[in-house]
Amino acid sequence: MTRYSPLSTDADAPHSPTSSSPSAAVTAAASDLPLSQKLVKVIGNVCFSFFVLAVLVVTVVAVTYQPPDPWLTSSAALTNSLSATLPNSTFRPDDSILPTGEDLVPLNTSLIPVNSTDSPSSAAVPDLVNSPSTTSEEAGESCNPDKPVNCSDPKVLNAVKAFNLKAYTRRSIIFLSYDKPVPGSKTGECDVAWRFRNRKEKSWRRYRDYRRFRLAPGDNCTIEVTWVGKFRSGTNAAKLRNRTRSPGSSSPSVRVPIDSEINDTIPTVGSESEFKRAKYLYYTRGGDYCKSMNQFIWSFLCGLGEAQFLNRTFVIDLSICLSGAYNPWYGKDEEGKDFRFYFDFEHLKESASVVEEKEFLRDWHRWEKKGKNGNKISVRKVPTYKVTPMQLKKEKSTVIWRQFDGPEPENYWYRVCEGRAAKYIQRPWQAIWKSKRLMNIVTQIAGKMEWDYDAVHVVRGWKAQNKQVWPNLDADTSPEALVGKLTKVIGTRRNLYIATNEPFYNYFDKLRSHFKVHLLDDYKDMWGANSEWYNETMELNGGEPVPFDGYMRVAIDTEVLYRAKTRVETFNNLTRDCKDGVNTC
Repeated sequence: MTRYSPLSTDADAPHSPTSSSPSAAVTAAASDLPLSQKLVKVIGNVCFSFFVLAVLVVTVVAVTYQPPDPWLTSSAALTNSLSATLPNSTFRPDDSILPTGEDLVPLNTSLIPVNSTDSPSSAAVPDLVNSPSTTSEEAGESCNPDKPVNCSDPKVLNAVKAFNLKAYTRRSIIFLSYDKPVPGSKTGECDVAWRFRNRKEKSWRRYRDYRRFRLAPGDNCTIEVTWVGKFRSGTNAAKLRNRTRSPGSSSPSVRVPIDSEINDTIPTVGSESEFKRAKYLYYTRGGDYCKSMNQFIWSFLCGLGEAQFLNRTFVIDLSICLSGAYNPWYGKDEEGKDFRFYFDFEHLKESASVVEEKEFLRDWHRWEKKGKNGNKISVRKVPTYKVTPMQLKKEKSTVIWRQFDGPEPENYWYRVCEGRAAKYIQRPWQAIWKSKRLMNIVTQIAGKMEWDYDAVHVVRGWKAQNKQVWPNLDADTSPEALVGKLTKVIGTRRNLYIATNEPFYNYFDKLRSHFKVHLLDDYKDMWGANSEWYNETMELNGGEPVPFDGYMRVAIDTEVLYRAKTRVETFNNLTRDCKDGVNTC
């Protein structure tokens, strides 16, 4: 009797025809599987292969893909553009206005509403417009179609919302919130105020409108809008406050509209301990003072960028000088202009660490005098721009005081950011926005045209007079030439806004037979003695009226032009000449 050990090998075991090798055994087992199990196994292998391939593709894309940064791209493009305009380390004044932070922010065409009742999305427009308002029977009230419209009735606000969404959503208007309707001047009229923004504006500012609506009972006890007034016609819904003409004036106070959302008050420095714990970067006035606004902002952002690089608070002088190039009818530089006339100081405070110069110097002298016996405030004076920001990175003094006392162009602020420093200092363009007060005028002008207009930019002035540099500009922008070119691209009787530096108001009269022509001077009441802008800027100016200068005109013209449906440019569409002269295209 043969006995087999557990450790015996295949060579010792008896052989059979069906088990000659392991592979043969597996093949035999597989051949015995049903066809359905074979099919499931093949499908599983194929699906697993596709899954592995998909994982590999996603991994490769995630590792290699670098999405473009539109903000950095725009900033770099703007930096290159401005750097190209630096002949002999100075700037040349131009008719154009410098783009600011809100022009560089990527355009967002959607807005997350505060709540669904105040800000219905555009997707809900058909339901709001086509569906009837809640009936009185549904609210448990009796329906009386002869009863006068009550402005406090919720159906009134619903009717106004539905009308606005149907009429203005396609005109790039986003409605954010509504105030409660108030009675108008007659029975059946209600004044309604709301906050909105324009999709074409890249900042998140909110603007106001208040209009008068005439309403009437409709079918099934609904309320319908039968008539609506023009932009800001609902004066009973406007927020007004008393404002005197000037301190000590005998003139009676007047009721003027206000923008309660503007807060550009000057922040205080604080106590002595807070002052000494902080670190400051202080620039004294240099050669940039009274230069073009483009050079001022280029230099200002250099200082602000250095302060951020050094992790310090930047001391800002709110008193600036406006170059005479922006006032050709005066031709003189104007000192004492407030920074807040042109730029949004509230946004600057939120975007960067800044302190106002007068407040800073007052506290500095006060704490310096108090500590005269010891514990004085440490100061590092830097007499030349050749001391780079990198060399000041480890400076421990409370105040770094950059002094610009040399001759031009050695005393320009932006020289600090040239050379090797350009690799380290990033100008914070996002911190500079145009003044909300100027943008309110832009909104009013566009609102008067119901945000449905075209625009043309007509550059003339001293460029049209210089035939050697711009030989065709004068003829190409003549009234006859403008009529021939604009009638081909803009519809008849359309609202046409003309942004121009042409001083003669009647120069464009030949266009009036073809279009509804609008010029900036048609809206003088928006900065007149009873306007919101006039009273707000007068308060900033110590009770003295503020002239509406050339830079303000260019800023508003530029922004109104930007919001037009069709834009016609001088050097791209109207003339064969180059923007910067012969042979510069």
